[in-house]
Amino acid sequence: MVAIIDYDAGNIKSVEKAFEYLGADTVITRDPKEIYRADHVVLPGVGAFSDAMKKIEEYGMEAPIKEVINKNIPFMGICLGLQLLFDSSEESEGVGGLGILRGKIVRIPNTDKEGTYYKVPHIGWNNLSFPREGRLFKGLNDESYVYFVHSYYLQAEDKDIVTATTDYSVRIEASVEKDNIFACQFHPEKSSEVGMQILKNFLAV
Repeated sequence: MVAIIDYDAGNIKSVEKAFEYLGADTVITRDPKEIYRADHVVLPGVGAFSDAMKKIEEYGMEAPIKEVINKNIPFMGICLGLQLLFDSSEESEGVGGLGILRGKIVRIPNTDKEGTYYKVPHIGWNNLSFPREGRLFKGLNDESYVYFVHSYYLQAEDKDIVTATTDYSVRIEASVEKDNIFACQFHPEKSSEVGMQILKNFLAV
């Protein structure tokens, strides 16, 4: 069973439909007992960092998230769900993240080193490069395209956990993997066949 953590995230139904399309038994829940029974757990997310952390606290989800990870259950963060796993975000100064992984979330600059202008938020399809082998990307070619919607991006403290990058005014760390923790800044549930392969790979962990 795939448990999708319900904290009023905007993309929660599309994530559910993607896993159901792959034949997975899926539940949207904030019941710790259901979360602990799951074979895979997903933290989706669209919205503001501070609002998300308030909801996670309000619904008592921080302890179940950390317990699932400690129990070595495969866990995936998507978009804002990736950002929340880290320490902090420039979007919400003074608001701590879950701190499960070390790093910070910073705003995408509007210009690159050459002064070329980039529209923020970053919305659309970008190709991925794989700096190291990640289990989510098994069977996918370098330069595979996925769909992004975000204004902030990860700067991980440990670069060894970064499994995919893309370029959009800066080098964006697009996916991470550490032990049973996986996370994508992009939306696999909106990334066509490539995204379905990524979710299928996650289910195979």
